[in-house]
Amino acid sequence: MEIYQLRYLLAVAETGNFTKAAQRVFVSQPSLSQQILNLEEEFGQKLFHRLGRKVVLTESGKLLVEGARRVLHEADQTIGALKSDPLLGPKVSVGAIPTVAPFFLPAVLAHCRANEIRINLQTREDFSRDLIEALLDGRLDWALLSLPLNEPRLRVEKLYAEPLLLAVAATHRLATAPSVTFGDLRDETFIQLGDTSTLAGQIQRFAGDLDFEPRVGHLCGQLATVKSLTSMGLGVSVLPQSARSAADPAGLVFRKFTGVAPSREIALARHRRRQIGPGAALFVEAARAVVGPSPFAATPPPPTSHEPPRN
Repeated sequence: MEIYQLRYLLAVAETGNFTKAAQRVFVSQPSLSQQILNLEEEFGQKLFHRLGRKVVLTESGKLLVEGARRVLHEADQTIGALKSDPLLGPKVSVGAIPTVAPFFLPAVLAHCRANEIRINLQTREDFSRDLIEALLDGRLDWALLSLPLNEPRLRVEKLYAEPLLLAVAATHRLATAPSVTFGDLRDETFIQLGDTSTLAGQIQRFAGDLDFEPRVGHLCGQLATVKSLTSMGLGVSVLPQSARSAADPAGLVFRKFTGVAPSREIALARHRRRQIGPGAALFVEAARAVVGPSPFAATPPPPTSHEPPRN
C-alpha cells in the first residue's frame, strides 16, 4: 500500500466517480482504476460497490478511508513541517464563514504580530457546508463556524457569543423608532447572505418562532453587498455585532433589538481524529487570547453610536 494509492482512494470516495476522481488527482482514469483494484487485491476485499457510473464505499472501504485520512493528515503535516520557512513559522490552514472572516482573522494576525508569534496562516472564507467538507477531508486544520453543528466527526469548542443587530438605512422608519423588536420586521423585505449561510438559517428560525416567514428580496454572496443594498434603503438586514465597521456605507444604521433578541455562538471546529500540529496549536492559542475571558470580547466596539437619542 502506497501513499498515492490512499490519495486515489479518498478521491474516489469523495467524488463517487472514477472519472471525476482521476481528474482531481491528475491521473488517467484507467491508471486510477487499476490502483484501486490493486488495493482490493492486496486486502482481499472489495472497497467499492460499482453502481454504473457511481461508486459507493463498502463497509471495508469505509474502514480504510477513515484510516487513510489519518495517515495522509500525518504525512501532510510532516511534509509541511519540513518545508516550513523558519522566518514565517509553522503552517496552519483556517477557514471562516463570511460573517466572521473579515473581522476575527485580522484580529488574530494582529495579535500574533504584536506578540511576535510566528505563524504561517493560510485562510479560506466560505460557507459552513464547504468548510465542514474541507475539515473532514484534511484541507483545513481549523474552521470558525456558527453553532449549532451536527457533525459527530468534528470536535467543537465554543469561542465567543455576540448579539445580532438590525441594520437599516438612515431614512428607514425603524432607524429612529424608540425601540425595535424582531416582530417589527414582519412586513419588511430582507437583504441577506445566500441560503447556504448559517446566518440566513438563524434568521429563518428566529422569524419562525414568531410565526412569520422572512420575505427575502436580495440574496448576496458577500457581506459588503448586504450592507451596501441595505444602506440604499432596499430592505433591512440582520447582522452580527462584529460586522459593524468604520468603513460601513454612509447612511447605514445599526439598532439593538429589545425584548427577545437574537444572538449567535461562534466555535472553533477541527476533525476529531486529527492531531493538532504546531501551527494549529499556535492559532488556537491566539484565537483564545483575542477573545479573552468575556464572551463578547471578540466583538470590536462600534466606531460611533447609531442609537437614537434617549429623552
